[in-house]
Amino acid sequence: MGLWNWFERAGPSGFGSSSTAEQVTEGIDATHLTAIVTGATSGIGKETARVLAKRGAKVIIPSRSMESGLRVKESLLEENPNAKLHVMEMDLSSLNSVASFSRSFNSSDNHLNILVNNAGIMACPFQLSADGVELQFATNHLGHFLLTNLLLDKLKATAKETGIEGRIVNVSSMAHRYSSNSAIQFESQKLNDPSKYRTYDAYVRSKLANVLHANELSMRLQEEGCNVTANSLHPGVIPTNISRYANSMAIPFALMRPFLKNIAQGSSTTCYVALHPNVRGVTGKYFANCNETTPSAQSRDKDLGKRLWEFSQELIQELSRPT
Repeated sequence: MGLWNWFERAGPSGFGSSSTAEQVTEGIDATHLTAIVTGATSGIGKETARVLAKRGAKVIIPSRSMESGLRVKESLLEENPNAKLHVMEMDLSSLNSVASFSRSFNSSDNHLNILVNNAGIMACPFQLSADGVELQFATNHLGHFLLTNLLLDKLKATAKETGIEGRIVNVSSMAHRYSSNSAIQFESQKLNDPSKYRTYDAYVRSKLANVLHANELSMRLQEEGCNVTANSLHPGVIPTNISRYANSMAIPFALMRPFLKNIAQGSSTTCYVALHPNVRGVTGKYFANCNETTPSAQSRDKDLGKRLWEFSQELIQELSRPT
């Protein structure tokens, strides 16, 4: 447990920063649920998949390679031989790969109750995705935006057929609060210009996009009267693979380590929002330490959320046109 957690008390939910994913899901029966968890091959995504499977859910693990995904599956089965785990190939930074994954899943007999948009990269050097989009935005937001849209009919149909609320969970970050005016300009020319690239600004932009996406999606689902919710969250600051470029930031993670959450604590808010009955009917909200909290004013800007949605749709359509 990090030193910071000693100063944190449980919130209204009964849980707080020191709570683990197992603790917040204790006693919950998820045997009737199917979940997709992106980024489940390591870190808090893997722990999220492990705990959802421990509670009985069927968990789909998208992986950039079948080999790495199957290694994770085998390691989880060693602990829980009865876990219902399925690996499917998907590279979140590639729109074609996301579309291919979605077609395969949608054509299966699987229901879909929970979509956890967890995968992410942080503060990496400037790179473009296979589609020519700045890599942090492509991975952290655009891939998840397309994946969610392509799986939305399956989520809605499952909720209608089963009567069980569908849940979409966007794993964002408290970093979304630090967006500047330059960080929230969703314009492809500026987004993909290496001369304008700042590693942390790009990360902040993508994390702000996660919250805006969940909020705009929540409004659209409510307008349709769908039994599907969409929420976003901050998992905490955790020393996982996502921090491998963090020494380029002002404070190296090594100095912060005594104040960080561990992986079991870092996945608790995700599992709480995905499974806990207290969150039933709650949508368009932002969580931290397993409790609702208020995100930044920019992330609550409905016009900005609509602009991001339209920009994302237009960018995907542009990139999908035959050349």
